[in-house]
Amino acid sequence: MDRILVTGMGVISAIGNSVDENHIALVNGKTGIIKGGGNFPSRYAGILPFAEVLMSTADLRARLHVTEPGVTRTTLMALHAFNEAIANAGLTDAQLTADDTALVGATTVGGMCLTDELYANTHGDHENIEYVGSYDYASVNLFIQSHYKMTGVVNTMNTACSSSANAIMYGCRLIKNGLARRVIVGGTDSLAKFTVNGFNALRILSDEACTPFDENRKGLNLGEGAAFLVLEKEADAGDKKVYAAVSGYGNANDAYHPSSLSPGGDGPYLAMKSALSNANLTPADIDFINAHGTGTENNDEVESRAMLNLFGALPNFASTKGFTGHTLGAASAIEAVYSILNIDRQELYPNLNFKQPITGIGVQPVVAYKPAKINHVMSNSFGFGGNCTSLIFSKA
Repeated sequence: MDRILVTGMGVISAIGNSVDENHIALVNGKTGIIKGGGNFPSRYAGILPFAEVLMSTADLRARLHVTEPGVTRTTLMALHAFNEAIANAGLTDAQLTADDTALVGATTVGGMCLTDELYANTHGDHENIEYVGSYDYASVNLFIQSHYKMTGVVNTMNTACSSSANAIMYGCRLIKNGLARRVIVGGTDSLAKFTVNGFNALRILSDEACTPFDENRKGLNLGEGAAFLVLEKEADAGDKKVYAAVSGYGNANDAYHPSSLSPGGDGPYLAMKSALSNANLTPADIDFINAHGTGTENNDEVESRAMLNLFGALPNFASTKGFTGHTLGAASAIEAVYSILNIDRQELYPNLNFKQPITGIGVQPVVAYKPAKINHVMSNSFGFGGNCTSLIFSKA
């Protein structure tokens, strides 16, 4: 079976509106987490820090030439990243509309970023109910499908924070099983009152910039963004620029708690172990781990223990959520882009704000940018309900 290669990437996040802009911020250690903003209405704006894409919804609409009613910010960011990815891969209109081109996208918020607008449409004296059709998760990919007249497989993943990792895994399986020749995979999520209020109710939002893997971590910062990858079989890549190969993936569920991982890290451990087995690699082959690293008390301790149980002596690792915040369903896709940049540029990006190792664990992430020899990167994404997925990207 041909290797599955990444031939295109696109991303928008709080640290940049393109892959190049994101890369510059990663190299320079420039965070996108700030207090303030104004592209989503919330009583916590200006009080809690968020990682907000600084382009307004109106500017996104104008830049993307989207005039249809009811298109959400979630969908606009997805379209922005999707456009960059397909242009980067040089996909033609004929390829996009072919029935052997699939789209697998992920989101947790979907159209729920416009809950207030939906409520007004359906409970007021209004003839226009434009937001009803935008409200569900599938609306993002249905819009892209319609926009580009795609005829192949289209699917939406919603497994919380592992959503777009599972989209990537599913896309690879479509290709391996002969159900698609190329797949555009990724995820998107926008900041919304729905998620801000929900995470605040869980009391895991930090009032400061998050500090993944630090002893004094206080919680996570929510962010927004989108990222997509173009996956193609090696035989179809031709003379295209190839960024990396998707060499392995694994999913496991510890089913321990609706919003926490099991203390022993069963799900994370099994997901990482399964990904290594799928890639036919050993723990010693992994040069870097892009950790889930949310900055919450539960995640960072459990993920650390799971990594230690599997790897023993840890390779270099770091969380990039100090740059982008936790972008929920988009996180895995954005971090997949960063993991591929690790390989393509042969460099590591810092785990921002780290000062002191967690007592009793003692692991220390990469804290400064540095060049490094990297052949294999593992990227971890662990979601609510214990849905855990690990991906492995390898030098092509």
